[in-house]
Amino acid sequence: MNATSQTKPTREAPPTHLAIVFARNMKKLRVKRGYSLKQMAELAQVDPMVLRQIEDGRAEPALALAWTVASILDVPFAQLIAGAAPRGTVVLRHDKVRLLVSESRGLCSRALFLPEEGQRTEFYSLRLAPHHSESSPPHATGSREILHVAEGRIEVAVGREPPHVAEAGDTIIFPADLPHTYRNLTGLPAALYLVMVYPDRPQNAETHAVRH
Repeated sequence: MNATSQTKPTREAPPTHLAIVFARNMKKLRVKRGYSLKQMAELAQVDPMVLRQIEDGRAEPALALAWTVASILDVPFAQLIAGAAPRGTVVLRHDKVRLLVSESRGLCSRALFLPEEGQRTEFYSLRLAPHHSESSPPHATGSREILHVAEGRIEVAVGREPPHVAEAGDTIIFPADLPHTYRNLTGLPAALYLVMVYPDRPQNAETHAVRH
């Protein structure tokens, strides 16, 4: 997941629900942390106009950029896509779940949970294209990924460790606050399930942005 990824074009289509929610949460968190759009763009290594389009709700972020924004703001990814949590039992219809794709469209991620502010665990369904490799920047400090391979055979490289191979039925657990890469070793799509786990924070703990 290259941090230089831009956005998925949405010029012709009206703003999506995801774009509107992401825009609102990103602006709120950016202001709270004390970052200007220019500072955020420098840290994310993108053109400031890209973040302006996202914050205005005119474009959805590509998957890598969305994770990069979460890392810069030091929040769980769910906090950027969180909306009002409904009460009672909820059925997440397969054609209504929130979907993010990588710039190359080789990795597709669906949120299989109701994002809420302060959430420390997230659950995703991932689809990795044949022979595709996708790199991710480090996520929030202390976070872990629990990755289950439902179909396929993948290679996972974490930090400076030698790559690990996981077959269908295998689960791999690793620190997500290091750079990591998924690679599909087969000519068929790989189906994966991902649980993101963030560390609990002390009550009243605040993250302060360093102004440049």
